[in-house]
Amino acid sequence: MIKQLDKNIAQKLPLIRPGNTVPFILVTSLFFWWGLANNMTDTLLAAFKRIMSMTDFQTSWIQMAFYGSYFLLALPAAILIKKYSYKTGVLVGLGLFILGSVLFYPASITMVYGHFLGALFILAGGLSILETSANPYIISMGSEETGTRRLNLAQSFNPLGSISGVILSKIFILSHLNLSSAEERANMAPEQLKAIQSEELVSVMGPYVGVAFCLLLIWIAVKFTNMPVGSDEGTSLKLLPSIKRLVEKKNYRWAVIAQFFYMGAQIGVWSFTIRYVMQELGSNEDNAANYYMASLILFSISRFIFTALMKYISPRKLLLISAVGGGICTLLVMVTGGIVGVICLVMISGFMSLMFPTIYGLGMKGLGKDTKLGGSGLIMAILGGAVLTTIQGQLSDWTSSINISFSVPLICFMVVMLYAGIQKKIDFQV
Repeated sequence: MIKQLDKNIAQKLPLIRPGNTVPFILVTSLFFWWGLANNMTDTLLAAFKRIMSMTDFQTSWIQMAFYGSYFLLALPAAILIKKYSYKTGVLVGLGLFILGSVLFYPASITMVYGHFLGALFILAGGLSILETSANPYIISMGSEETGTRRLNLAQSFNPLGSISGVILSKIFILSHLNLSSAEERANMAPEQLKAIQSEELVSVMGPYVGVAFCLLLIWIAVKFTNMPVGSDEGTSLKLLPSIKRLVEKKNYRWAVIAQFFYMGAQIGVWSFTIRYVMQELGSNEDNAANYYMASLILFSISRFIFTALMKYISPRKLLLISAVGGGICTLLVMVTGGIVGVICLVMISGFMSLMFPTIYGLGMKGLGKDTKLGGSGLIMAILGGAVLTTIQGQLSDWTSSINISFSVPLICFMVVMLYAGIQKKIDFQV
């Protein structure tokens, strides 16, 4: 009865606290930009595999650099925003995002893979600080009862950025790749190969430098906008006691674990979508990217649908339904193949759309003064995108089968399913 009353009250509460509309729109725009960066990066695996004739394991280091940086910068980001403000975190994050994007220019000149990884590491560090700041910031712009729904709304603009990122990659990167195979490149004269690679790497660089100029305008807008402080009080941070309190909360612990595995599923599925379509349909990178784009369009539409449903169905139940659906589609990707496998691969994104913001919102409940540090832990869990995608890439190389490698995302969905199944029992328990 009490829970039903709470649900009715939550439905009547304003989604955004009065006076926070402009800051909400501005911070929500950031979700678009890091979605764009995330999915431009996913297409780089296919691009560098062709440009430098790499294995799946070697290209997976792109995700290791990207999401490894997320992991390393999340805790410093929490300390930064605890000492100063969410706004400071946003400005610093945008600054690193801009710097990393600009560094693609010198990397395209040196043509050294490690230099691109370094630029990605800095760029992703900025995204880590942005996400650590923006996710709890959005939650703080209204009541706690509507926090998960508000975050899902903001996160709905993330896949719109993802779609834009794939479009940019398709037009400016993938369509400019020379279609010579690894064997053909190995037989080329060094000067000829270097000339081809130079043109391809310039194409890789272009979109990132262009994005940097747009981000500079966003930085200026945030700098000169009067932003709310947020609900996490005080500037002192007693790190060890805070970590101890967080670790003792079962719901929070499980949310971090679920987020780690969810990110492994998301990045693994998206990183190998183009490669899977190329294998099953005999397409090149440019044409295969159309199916990746279809995945992101479905992801975007589904997030708006799930956000609307969340007003009537609990986030936990929707998370459970999504995890089951994602797991079934992944299993079909493994055992079918062809156009059926590709369709199932696209459908996975529809089920994934709900997961990140919902796990985040459920995990952040009741953290109080540990909110900022708790948010960094859930962002650090994004490391799963690096660790588990690397395992998936290695499994693909070992077995010579992308299909078998999708067993990694399948296991990930099973973990999310477990969290969704038990979350109601462990909510707020110590």
